[in-house]
Amino acid sequence: MKNLLVIGSRGSKLALWQANWIRTLISRFQPEVRAEIEVVKTTGDVKTEPLSVIGGKGVFTKELEDALLDGRIDLAVHSLKDLPTNLPDLLTIAAICEREDARDALVLREARTLDSVNVLPPRALVGTSSQRRLAQLKYLHRGVVVKDLRGNVDTRLRKLDEGQYDALILAAAGLRRLGLESRISTLITTAEMLPAVGQGALAVEARANDHSTIALVSSLNHAATQIACASERAFLRALGGGCQLPIAGYAVVYRNELVLEGLIADPAGQEVVRGKLTGPTAEAEEIGSRLAHQLRSRGGDRLLGQQGIPFRQADGGL
Repeated sequence: MKNLLVIGSRGSKLALWQANWIRTLISRFQPEVRAEIEVVKTTGDVKTEPLSVIGGKGVFTKELEDALLDGRIDLAVHSLKDLPTNLPDLLTIAAICEREDARDALVLREARTLDSVNVLPPRALVGTSSQRRLAQLKYLHRGVVVKDLRGNVDTRLRKLDEGQYDALILAAAGLRRLGLESRISTLITTAEMLPAVGQGALAVEARANDHSTIALVSSLNHAATQIACASERAFLRALGGGCQLPIAGYAVVYRNELVLEGLIADPAGQEVVRGKLTGPTAEAEEIGSRLAHQLRSRGGDRLLGQQGIPFRQADGGL
């Protein structure tokens, strides 16, 4: 067994929190192993254009995966929602840790709460870089104005407090991990806004042939989270989508049963196709693929076709 692991991470405060959390877990389960963190800059960290312009999925992970492949690091820590559903052939997800709150959060300047995003005033300026959030928000509340927002959590909150925005939508998990839970004005229910596939979960990626490292971090894996996220990622994979598209998916495991909800929207939020499937956890990925096919046959294929993704039959055995 290795006695030193190099963990690759992006350099943002949240990414470093996540990498340090993984290091803490490794020390807890394998106290004889020393872990170090190496910061790797990604395309998404360097470029400031909207994610839909610079490439969406993979812009926060490619350089970390390159560092894995050339042996500079042994592990890469990702927010699972940033990780493409199709990994390079020589890499694998070695563990998915127990999920934090997967919901989105509405953040206001004032220290007040709201019952729902529906009570935002007309023409309220809401910041988000997510096409998924934009489409669902516009579908819920056609009176709001959505403006692109990039930067780390601190930068986004500063822009809000300076008055550049009236509200932000951020992942609740990131705010909680950074000790900023008090900034959450309301948690947006999954009935109102489905989260991104994998939101709230951390993935540990490794080289597929590095069996000792995979065995070492296997104790970090949380079975229920891994099953739920496998279903969500199969759903997204069958749709051929990435984070630049208005696609959402969220699964919950109840003992041996899995419930998956999925959504496809048009970018302007004028139309949403949403559905739910339930089945045994042993069929988690098949459930994801089947739900994707159902939503495409109910009109999702037309919405995705408008965005350049042709309809194709879901595999059913992902």
